[in-house]
Amino acid sequence: MSMGRLGVEETLAALNAALGAGGPVWYKETRARHLRARDFLAPRRALQARFEEGQVPEQVIHAVTGLRGPGVAPVLRCVATPAGLALQLQRSAVFERVLGAVATYAAPAAHAAPDPRVVLHCPALRDRPCAVRLSQLRAVLVADHLARALHARRVSVRLVPAVRDPHMLTFLQQLRVEWPAPSERAGTGTEALRSRVLAELTPAQDLAALPPGALGYVCLKELVDERGRTAGYDPNLDSCLVTEELLSLLAELQEAVQHWPEDSSLGLAGAPDAGADSCVVVHVVSCEEEFQQQKLDLLWWKLDDQAPLRQKHLVCGPVKVAGAPGTLTAPEYYELRHVQVCKASALKHGKDLTQDPAWTEIFRILSAATIKFEMLSTAPQNQLLLALADNSISTKGTKSGTFVMYNCARLATLFEGYKRSMEKGLYPTFPPVSSLDFSLLHDEGEWLLLFNSILPFPDLLSHTATLACTAPGLHITARTEMVCKFLVQLSMDFSSYYNRVHILGEPRPHLFGQMFARLQLLQAVSDVLHTGLAMLGLPPLSHI
Repeated sequence: MSMGRLGVEETLAALNAALGAGGPVWYKETRARHLRARDFLAPRRALQARFEEGQVPEQVIHAVTGLRGPGVAPVLRCVATPAGLALQLQRSAVFERVLGAVATYAAPAAHAAPDPRVVLHCPALRDRPCAVRLSQLRAVLVADHLARALHARRVSVRLVPAVRDPHMLTFLQQLRVEWPAPSERAGTGTEALRSRVLAELTPAQDLAALPPGALGYVCLKELVDERGRTAGYDPNLDSCLVTEELLSLLAELQEAVQHWPEDSSLGLAGAPDAGADSCVVVHVVSCEEEFQQQKLDLLWWKLDDQAPLRQKHLVCGPVKVAGAPGTLTAPEYYELRHVQVCKASALKHGKDLTQDPAWTEIFRILSAATIKFEMLSTAPQNQLLLALADNSISTKGTKSGTFVMYNCARLATLFEGYKRSMEKGLYPTFPPVSSLDFSLLHDEGEWLLLFNSILPFPDLLSHTATLACTAPGLHITARTEMVCKFLVQLSMDFSSYYNRVHILGEPRPHLFGQMFARLQLLQAVSDVLHTGLAMLGLPPLSHI
């Protein structure tokens, strides 16, 4: 049944090419009211700029209607309307192609160009949990999500620093953040770096006046003037106080760049001499940490001739809390959300479930989901405003991680209900997918789920892991908000459809065909939802 993955981007590229030379014109519709009549639109104003008086030649419309090619969705019709050229796909054929190869759409799209190796450095992880501010917690969650997205795209990633504090490791486990503990190799280059520091110390320093653990000051002014100003480094950087802790961190970064372990899951061999040119170091920092991180960058270049030329800063914007003191720490924030999750569950179920061992892990997952969706639903470089009221936890709200997890559980309940009914003999076993009649899927909510969620999901995963590593300048942005926003919208569309359409209907043979087609569609929705949650480190829940 499958003839290769269909893609929104491939279809748009083919549509634009069919109009001839010029910039992109077509765009994909997303709103339900527009999708009733069309799937893609070339707006009239854009056509007027491309064609004389906006009249598209018949041969061009004919070429659009007959589009073929790898990844291009089959076209049903293309007609001129007051809004522009409106195109509708052969929806039954698209349903068949997509739902006949569900696994293909729950993975990132193939990427032709090789990706560089990436070292992700998150300095906030060197602190104890009680010292981590909310802006630093945001950086930690962004780094973890970005690492998962890169791994899914088969990019080789190293994570620095190794977490040494056992309390921090426990806290990260609560948040479902995966970060490595120290290895045997960590810090093996400290002595060489210390020797270089001693040779570079600013003359005439009063060593007695230095704080404990400090070796002295190293001048960075020359490096700032040489390469820092044009890249975007702060012109006020002049020197760096080098401490033993700083040397340890530099040694860890140095080891991460120079020694890549074999990763059998990616098919990558270990490369002891991989070198700085083959990787990019991305420092994921809060806005308060950036100035110190710029010092570390320049110090690394000064002390290590093999330091990577490409160091980028992904700076996370400030986190403001409405109606709460600015001193709220990351563990206090987690405990607040955990209490609220338990309270919301007690209100829903009419009893306190905190003492029930079966619910302990569920409450932890819901607490982590709440925090991750709050922290990651805003573009990382923008300011984030947190509202700590209890009403942000309810499964009735449509913007929270709890709402997404609730709909994940609803899907699990649906499939379990079908399984139980089948075991009772009410429904037959699920037939081969190749035998399903997807022309029976004609509800607008069904097309909305496929066209807005399942079909574009591989491209969304790829964009989440895209880093402009070769762009000039110090700073870099990431689209780590995309997955959370996508999962919220998917949950809203599914919830609307599920509340309106009865999936498991009466056990009558003439209704089974539509039921099985709908179950296959919702299996694809479930697979996409589970993959998206995995990008956040969240497991699916069967009940909530």
